[in-house]
Amino acid sequence: MASMSLSKRVTKKAARHEEIIIPDKLYFRIGEVASLCRLPAYVLRFWETEFSQLKPVKSSTGQRMYRKRDVESVVRIKKLLYDDGFTIAGARLQLREETKSERNQSALPFPMNPAISAAHLRHELQQILHILSARH
Repeated sequence: MASMSLSKRVTKKAARHEEIIIPDKLYFRIGEVASLCRLPAYVLRFWETEFSQLKPVKSSTGQRMYRKRDVESVVRIKKLLYDDGFTIAGARLQLREETKSERNQSALPFPMNPAISAAHLRHELQQILHILSARH
């Protein structure tokens, strides 16, 4: 009997680690997201109250419509909670930190040359204007 429960646990844990492939669609109904992510719909509704990243729009009939980015958030939240062992509060903090680090990207490496004067820039723009007006 003990070996049976152990194999059940191993199977459940292995099922969690399967990669979830999100179809290329604009919107998903809650049932689709639930089956795709192997979660009950009530868990998704609960997570909407706990995680600000989950904000499915509602259709005119009141049906939740998840965008691809919402489904990606569900997958990320599921990984944090079920695989990485975070609490809901811990997962919320982790997601907030990840969002912060995405916002704090380094600037694009455009060369900054202070030696270019406004007069030089004006001259270059006039040449471009001359080339473009000569074509008409």
